[in-house]
Amino acid sequence: MMLALANARILTPAGFLENAAVLIEGTKISGIVGKDDIPADADITDLDGQTLVPGFIDTQVNGGGGVLFNDSPTVDAIAAIGATHRAFGTTGFLPTLISDDLAVVRRGIEAVGAAIDAGVPGVLGIHIEGPFLNADRKGIHDKSKIRALDDEGFAAITSLRRGKTLVTLAPERTTPEMIRRLANYGVIVAAGHSDGSYQQIHTALDYGLTGFTHLFNAMSPLTAREPGVVGAALEDAESWCGLIVDGRHVHPTTMRLALRCKPADRFMLVTDAMPSVGKVDKHFLLQGRPINVVDGVCVNQDGTLAGSDLDMAMAVRNARHMLGVSLEMAVRMASLHPARFLGIDAETGTIAPGLSADMVLLDDSGQVLESWIAGKAARALR
Repeated sequence: MMLALANARILTPAGFLENAAVLIEGTKISGIVGKDDIPADADITDLDGQTLVPGFIDTQVNGGGGVLFNDSPTVDAIAAIGATHRAFGTTGFLPTLISDDLAVVRRGIEAVGAAIDAGVPGVLGIHIEGPFLNADRKGIHDKSKIRALDDEGFAAITSLRRGKTLVTLAPERTTPEMIRRLANYGVIVAAGHSDGSYQQIHTALDYGLTGFTHLFNAMSPLTAREPGVVGAALEDAESWCGLIVDGRHVHPTTMRLALRCKPADRFMLVTDAMPSVGKVDKHFLLQGRPINVVDGVCVNQDGTLAGSDLDMAMAVRNARHMLGVSLEMAVRMASLHPARFLGIDAETGTIAPGLSADMVLLDDSGQVLESWIAGKAARALR
């Protein structure tokens, strides 16, 4: 049965198309047509003139709905986190582990593989954010968990059988050859929690580094005599930069300046979301440490940032207002750009024939009304 999502304002690769319909057959988009060209035998869902955009892809999701992936590296936890974030438009995500013992990393990877095998909606792979970091830029990460990247660590982080593996590491704490080895194995390597020099990061880019995790946060800054991680990231036109657009992690002016330094299509929105997302109770434990949401930001008792209380729909709204970008660009920063970063843009990330039917319906204020993953509406799961 063909499904037609009709009477919508649709964001296509060419821009917004008014009063059009998306045709879905099975899990794929089969066409985009005008209202008068909908096949007679299609099952029509009237979207009442609302805005249909590609589903959001979040490459950094620590938790949601009261669940922290580190605490519960299981299929059920991944499903609960995904369901929570789906309500905010996320149709693809990487469950994310912060620095922990390799045993936890292995369990997390096994759980992600099992979740993909089980068809848990939206699971694209795993983000391993540590433990191969610089303790001087640890942020909220537990210093006792930080370790060098050796052969045992390499074997652990390259063990995912299906899906994408993103690893955040401090390039100055490993070797260029290890970065190349990871990249050659298919691992996506990003710099983060790094105190590296400009030259160290520049070398890492030459050896296979392709991304920067939460740009500006927990990394050596751009200064007059040492450009640091930030300078290397902004100078390089090909690498990808994640931004936490909550107005607390990075000042909006700083982010707007960043968008002037390199192509805008190399920036992507991330949440760095914690268990508080989707919950009324804004208190949780992070590896035994109490975390509270204060004025919209997650902090420990010392005021150290501890991830975010941000969801992707809010990130898109914030990008429009704080960064001054169009709705089209804000959505692309949450969909097409992360899809390209992950190398899955031939499968998802835009509304186009042949791609997975992963979409989000927004009202005029940017609130999520409905979502589809592989052609299945969220309301069909309730």
